Amino acid sequence: MENSNSKLAPNSIKNILTLRYNPTKKSKFTKKTWKDFVEKPLDTSSQIIENLICSNIHRTIRNSTNTKTSIALSSGVDSTLVLALLKKTCPDVKISAISIRFENSVDESRYAAKIASKFDIDHNIVYVENYLKELPHAISIIKQPFWDLHWYYVVKKAKTLGKFLVSGDGGDELFGGYTFRYKKFLSLTAKNSSPIDKVKAYLQCHERDWVEDQTDIFGKKLGFNWNHIYKQFLPYFDNPLSQLSQVFLADFNGKLLYNWIPLNTSFHSYFGVKPVTPLLSKETIQHTTHLPINLKYDLKTDTGKLLLREILHKYSLDKLLIKKKQGFSVDTMNLWKSYGYDLCDCYLSDARIVQSKWINKDWIEKHFDKNSIDIRYVNKFLGLLSLEIWYRIFITKEMKPTVTL
Repeated sequence: MENSNSKLAPNSIKNILTLRYNPTKKSKFTKKTWKDFVEKPLDTSSQIIENLICSNIHRTIRNSTNTKTSIALSSGVDSTLVLALLKKTCPDVKISAISIRFENSVDESRYAAKIASKFDIDHNIVYVENYLKELPHAISIIKQPFWDLHWYYVVKKAKTLGKFLVSGDGGDELFGGYTFRYKKFLSLTAKNSSPIDKVKAYLQCHERDWVEDQTDIFGKKLGFNWNHIYKQFLPYFDNPLSQLSQVFLADFNGKLLYNWIPLNTSFHSYFGVKPVTPLLSKETIQHTTHLPINLKYDLKTDTGKLLLREILHKYSLDKLLIKKKQGFSVDTMNLWKSYGYDLCDCYLSDARIVQSKWINKDWIEKHFDKNSIDIRYVNKFLGLLSLEIWYRIFITKEMKPTVTL
């Protein structure tokens, strides 16, 4: 059933399965090198960061004739801080908060509701029962096989609330939010560790993104090789930066530039919503990337986002934050048991990606189980489900984006 006239399949699938993503051409963000993360003697006060955030909000919203905006509100540092400064900068703008609540997952919407009440703004909770229901539509928009749809639901709701969607995107990558990975990376490496050992340690800190028998997933047609993956990460660790500065460089180029930004930009463009990301303004990025790591992350207390927390403390907002932050997260294992397993059983039992010899059927049969399965393998199966949906939409063209799962 494969469209033999399509030149999209071979190169696109190889790029997708070997992490060779390209930022969207419409993106204003550019790839960073190690020189962009060299620590410099800057003004390191939190007031500078606050001024940069407010300046971006002022330029994008206050100078607009639009009087309504929405904000993605969880219950963490980034969105709470941005909301506070949005309210301070644009007191006359009607603000509507959006929170997502997923079935059988940690519900932070009640904490977000308290924050929304504190600032006297409307609070909209979007309840999503089947997280994967609109996967074909989302994939048709982003044109890549990702199954992380939380931002799809946020932007879809934002379209009904105003022209702008404000978010705290970039807080984790720029200000040190992935604390659970920093300590592990430092425990696995030393200052004199080789660049390749650092790359492997970095991937060890993202263990949910791969499995031990990863090479067995793919058919011979692909020629998957871990060395291809290592080579892409090597420039981030083969430089004179400190260990954590190297991690920040890898996070910026990997998580932001080649993942979140392209996906989010596609959703914003499709739904006609203008993103406002004060933590990712050109000025904020330029200043923050050169700040010393100890202004972002405290190893002794394992606390990140130190400058952002300082601003929150200034406005007595730190007590509103939930202690264990998860954000708009779906419980992957519960999703697997309620919907994921059955959907994978339906689509992967007769998978086009197997028929076309991109994916190994034996690997699927070996690990496919509803209950006795590691969450890392669940992530892989949901990734394969997304790839199969993408393949049926763009390659065999047998599936319409309007189909719901």
